[in-house]
Amino acid sequence: MRSVIDQLPGSKIREVANAGLGRDDVLAFWFGESDEPTPAFIRDAAVRSLQDGETFYAHNLGLPELREALSRYTGSLHKPVDAGRIAVTSSGVNALMLAMQALAGAGDEVVAVVPVWPNLTAQPVILGASVKRVALEVRDGAWCLNLPALLAAVTSATQVLLINAPNNPTGWTITRAEQSAILAHCRRTGTWIVADEVYERIFFRPDSVCAPSFLDIAEPDDRLVVAHSFSKSFLMTGWRLGWLVAPPVLMPAIGKLIEFNTSCAPVFIQRAGLAALAGAADFVPGLVQRLQACRDTLLPALAGVPGVTVAVTDGGMYAFFRVEGHDDSLALAKRLVVEAGLGLAPGAAFGDEAEGWLRWCFASREPVRLSRGVERLARFLRL
Repeated sequence: MRSVIDQLPGSKIREVANAGLGRDDVLAFWFGESDEPTPAFIRDAAVRSLQDGETFYAHNLGLPELREALSRYTGSLHKPVDAGRIAVTSSGVNALMLAMQALAGAGDEVVAVVPVWPNLTAQPVILGASVKRVALEVRDGAWCLNLPALLAAVTSATQVLLINAPNNPTGWTITRAEQSAILAHCRRTGTWIVADEVYERIFFRPDSVCAPSFLDIAEPDDRLVVAHSFSKSFLMTGWRLGWLVAPPVLMPAIGKLIEFNTSCAPVFIQRAGLAALAGAADFVPGLVQRLQACRDTLLPALAGVPGVTVAVTDGGMYAFFRVEGHDDSLALAKRLVVEAGLGLAPGAAFGDEAEGWLRWCFASREPVRLSRGVERLARFLRL
């Protein structure tokens, strides 16, 4: 085994979840997915495809009709994007790994804005690249980007800049001004931007249907790759379907890498993706409204618990908070499972920058579950 693989840390979220295995009394909010199943109109499309016998290989880059649908969907939110710049992938994390395989290798430098979902920073390490971490900061109760520090970190030696916004776990959302400054700087340094924008539709500002995207300001030939997923906005976490938007020069390489990784996404799952996009205008706004109601239930309740500090968030599906006097987030998360029947993700899972924090996924069909969870947390802290 390669030593770099052996040294990769195990998932601390899974470690906490394992502490609750076999217990049906635990209120689990540790994983980044809704407890609402995929809508029937999406499931039915996959069933029809299977019944029609669509069990064969597809084009490496995806069904042409799905790429065209993704082009229309992306263009409805941002500047027009030609279907030739879109690759269908077997999940969002597969999209991110393909982008990293195309751009970074042994000895390359990758700069990452952190804390962040650990898979993103593990991918370049697996490929032999080094990762320089630039931490978000908490200001006035919200996580914010130290833009001067980030720009100073990205130099002509930086092959890739990795940004996830809206951010998992903090909920931080990049501003248009920050995007513009970063894009201009990376044009000067020759650095590729890999933007993980899978949470762009889960955005709660009333004047916007999605969070700011680099696609709004970039040119087609910019060194920009944007990764997306059907998982969050369409409740399709288990389906493993995503897509990439990349410049034309990169598409042949992505097609080759898909061949060497998965060959193609399964056709029946791509048919489900087509149905999801066809129903997006009717389905996604309602989902976002439900998620906002969950957020507005959970965050004030957490803020009302003595000793709890909650970060303000406009995007994503997580409350990120810390508890006074509890600096070891993994130990606290394990105790909450065992002693309170409450399952949360430890901040340490997302890097040292998030130690002392806890992540609570608020994507729940029943907001009352969130209230019950807060009651369990408050009772635990009073003991």
